[in-house]
Amino acid sequence: MIKITPKSLHDLEFHTVRKHLASLCITEIASERALEIVPFSTFEDAKIALIEVQEYKASLNGDNRIPNHGFEAIFRELKLLQVENSMLEISSFRKILGVTETTYTLLNFFSKFKEFYLSLYAKSSEVQYTNSIGDEIKSIIDKYGEIKDNATPELASIRRAMNGMKGKINSSFLAALSKYNGLDYLDEIRESFIDNRRVLAVKAMYRKKVKGALMGTSKTGSIVFIEPEATLNYSRELNNLLFEENEEITKILKKLTNYMRPFREVIDTYQEFLIAIDIIAAKAKYAHQLNAVLPVLTKERNLHLIDAYHPILYLSNLKNKEKTYPQTIELISEKRIIVISGPNAGGKSITLKTVGLLQLMIQSGMLIPVKVQSKVCFFDRILTDIGDNQSIENHLSTYSYRLKMMNYFLKKCNNKTLFLIDEFGTGSDPELGGALAETFLEVFYEREAFGIITTHYTNLKMLANELPHAINGNMMFNQNTLEPLYKLHLGEAGSSFTFEVAQKNGIPYSLINRSKKKIERSKLRFDKSIADLQKERSKLQKTSESLKTEEQKAKVESKQLEEINLKIQQKLESYQELYDSNQRLIHLGRKIDVLAENYFNSKQKKQLLDEFLKIVTIENSKKTIQPVKEKKALKAKVIRVEKEVEQKVAVIREKKIEKKVLQKREVENKPKVQLKIGDKVRMVGGKATGTIDSLEKNKATVNYGIFTTNLNVDALEFVERKKK
Repeated sequence: MIKITPKSLHDLEFHTVRKHLASLCITEIASERALEIVPFSTFEDAKIALIEVQEYKASLNGDNRIPNHGFEAIFRELKLLQVENSMLEISSFRKILGVTETTYTLLNFFSKFKEFYLSLYAKSSEVQYTNSIGDEIKSIIDKYGEIKDNATPELASIRRAMNGMKGKINSSFLAALSKYNGLDYLDEIRESFIDNRRVLAVKAMYRKKVKGALMGTSKTGSIVFIEPEATLNYSRELNNLLFEENEEITKILKKLTNYMRPFREVIDTYQEFLIAIDIIAAKAKYAHQLNAVLPVLTKERNLHLIDAYHPILYLSNLKNKEKTYPQTIELISEKRIIVISGPNAGGKSITLKTVGLLQLMIQSGMLIPVKVQSKVCFFDRILTDIGDNQSIENHLSTYSYRLKMMNYFLKKCNNKTLFLIDEFGTGSDPELGGALAETFLEVFYEREAFGIITTHYTNLKMLANELPHAINGNMMFNQNTLEPLYKLHLGEAGSSFTFEVAQKNGIPYSLINRSKKKIERSKLRFDKSIADLQKERSKLQKTSESLKTEEQKAKVESKQLEEINLKIQQKLESYQELYDSNQRLIHLGRKIDVLAENYFNSKQKKQLLDEFLKIVTIENSKKTIQPVKEKKALKAKVIRVEKEVEQKVAVIREKKIEKKVLQKREVENKPKVQLKIGDKVRMVGGKATGTIDSLEKNKATVNYGIFTTNLNVDALEFVERKKK
């Protein structure tokens, strides 16, 4: 069972966090509940609450934003429902309706988007919703907060009579107005309203001539206000009807109240659900402001906060536009106690409070400002002793109060405890107080408690160095300027830089030197050794950071070179493949051109197909057995090539035909030469030349040397005249 004392909550300023949460709540009751938040009693309850807050936080920036959950508190109404024969007002029923409808909207939303809001949907599933409450209220009360006319037959009858009576009042008043205005008994304003009743503005001199009830006079007394007699009678009847209406409304509201009485617990459940959602929403908004996350939750004894911020300091610095320094702290079984030392104003106390406050927040169901890789375990107790604890009421000194607290720690401290002590051992003689503090620390260590203490005592630094599962730490300082760096370094104790700080603040060196002589030489040497170690550590850290930077640059450059080399290699391979593919296509294209030319000259289709299939077979023989997809691709390619061959043959044929047509036209257009015996001639479009041996009419005997033939003169074209 987890139990955190009020003192720990106060020491770690948890009340400030709760006030901030309260300001983020929509409803007043949720704000009041937020001020009472304490850590959950079990790990499981806290884990569920944390997941609910994480889901709500995700909705703040998402598309499926959770609907508004504001409502008016109904605690008074719930108490009245417990009282027999009590009656709720119309306004109370409207509040109940608001709670009911808001609850329905949220339940419907979480059901619709349950894949996104698993935990919130599980929470909403616990609410047993019924439509009866809202339906019954809406059947009686309209959206304007009035009882509906049809709420009961009696009310409907009364209101019909009232409307008729109002009509009579209006008509009777208008008749009186017209009558007395014609008699010039009325003032210029003619009429007015008194006590929500319509009256005539009669001149004072005619007051006795107008029958009716005197309702008042003007300030000057020149005008009297009279309700006409006829109107007055109708008004009395209307008042009777109004009384009957109120009686009937009272009956209706009592009946509606009795109807709601059995649903009291259900309505209470609705309100508690809305309050819980409001508080979850406030936690989510707070987490959004802090950039807070849900770290890894573990049941093992492991607390590892990476880049942890103090929430209150972070928001304060953010408002003032100042920088906040995060801390990284780890507490595990092998290093369960940290002893932080070093100069004042270096951030020791804020580091201590950061760990404690974040632990309280996570155990109270709040996300914390750390890296998401951080690990958090839960403690049954968080014991704190921080700040000036002088008790004026009990007349105790600071040291007496601290001894009282240490006694309490010794009673409660165990292996499920986190203790946080600021300026451990101070308030008494350094030698005696330090020895007692050392003993306390040994007891805490033996009980395997987790803890962080801050101190200036050398013996506690030495003890932390000697204990296997404890570790020293120090808040880093600039060795030259002695300015704090607000960064925790684990593994070494810190020097207080007492004399260095004094010298920096203008204390004469002679006084500092005299002070040094008053201190035991061993202590001075020990403190100097720590200071020297810190300086060396600082130098080594700078060198290490420089080397890491160079190493990272080298890695980045090496990776870039590898990527460039890989891209170049890929491009070269791609270019080579493209070149080889183009060469094969060019070679294949040349073969197909030859086939097309041969086919054009020979017109032998069978020979063309045989040669083409031979080419395809040769190309296939160059490749290994291909997958089905590649065979299909090849088949498609063959079909495509056949089409290309046919297209090329057709183009060549067309070109040949065009060439012949042109040649024929040239011959036809060319002036005819009178052929004679002995002239060299050739057939139109042919290449072989012969000599004309004889001419008879249109026939010529042409001698080609090997043979002679008879041809028409029109089929011959002149080449060369016989030389004389």
